[in-house]
Amino acid sequence: MVTELARAREIAAAIPDPELPALTIGELGMVRGVAETGNGIEVAITPTYNGCPAMGMIGLAIEAALLEAGFSRVAVRVVREPAWTTDWIAAEAREKLRAAGIAPPAPRGSGRFVPPALACPRCDSAETEEIAPFGATACKSLWRCRACREPFEHFKCH
Repeated sequence: MVTELARAREIAAAIPDPELPALTIGELGMVRGVAETGNGIEVAITPTYNGCPAMGMIGLAIEAALLEAGFSRVAVRVVREPAWTTDWIAAEAREKLRAAGIAPPAPRGSGRFVPPALACPRCDSAETEEIAPFGATACKSLWRCRACREPFEHFKCH
């Protein structure tokens, strides 16, 4: 039997990330907790980086989904500590990033935030180069594969 809190967590975790629509905020590890308070359901989320412009949209999407699912009162709280890390990205989400043409981050414990060469998510060649430290969003950098000549983004480790 699924509890109301577990159901609320599943609904919140299923919200697609507006900047990485191939992933949900649950797969990114952004959902920190769901609790019942005197004012209804409260969902705690952590931004993937401070200043993330998508946080407002994500909060509204969580509220709308939970209200539509029958929860009468919903609040979203942003939690900044501990800071989000790319280590919270689920293993299957890393593969989804690769399938979407975005090189996933290296595990933070590897000691390397940006590897000397990333494997191209399209052809798997290591003959790649960074061409810009920022991609479409501040959390991604822009790379190019010298083998297949395709550009791709890298989700930066942090």
